[in-house]
Amino acid sequence: MRPLLALLLLTSFVSAAEPVQLTLADFTNLNGEAPSGGWTTEGDNTIHLTGAGGGSLISKNEYSNFELEWEWKLNAKGNNGIKYWVAKIGGKEWLGIEYQMIDDSGHPDGLRGGSHTTGSIYDIKEPVKDKAVKPAGEWNVSKIIVQDGKIQHWLNGALACEGDTTAPEWKEMIAKSKFKNKEGFAPGKGKIMLTEHGDETWFRNIKLTAK
Repeated sequence: MRPLLALLLLTSFVSAAEPVQLTLADFTNLNGEAPSGGWTTEGDNTIHLTGAGGGSLISKNEYSNFELEWEWKLNAKGNNGIKYWVAKIGGKEWLGIEYQMIDDSGHPDGLRGGSHTTGSIYDIKEPVKDKAVKPAGEWNVSKIIVQDGKIQHWLNGALACEGDTTAPEWKEMIAKSKFKNKEGFAPGKGKIMLTEHGDETWFRNIKLTAK
């Protein structure tokens, strides 16, 4: 084999990212301790949040560009989400961009509509009107794609919401959101967070591909 061809093949092999299955072992609580309380593992690659008291979890690693795919379901009137680019803001709060997961037809915040419904960039940008969300108690498939500041939220195989954190419009949306006074919010890299809002939630087959 020619040296140049061999080098190209090796470079392609090394740079090809493989998805990694995330389990409870990849997360800690906000104090850096092992998950406890309401967080349990079930047999089919499922992380089950049984209810209030478990607290939110953050990944041990930080990510900038990545693809995150997972399945999830909530109890009726439930509310939860996955956050990314999570960082400690002002030395106090762990904050990040949130993929909203909620019972749109049962939870008061879901009924509010707009940027508080499933698939939204929470409190920043609302999803498309014709998104393919399944009702509480049924499994949804979601995906987050982050590449060079551009973010996409997918829901059951269709693009639900997208934004460009490098564009002036992003700053305008942040200025209208609850994060407007949170200096350093969404810094371009950070941890992944499984949130806990007191409602029973199932996360299954969480797969992350770092880019």
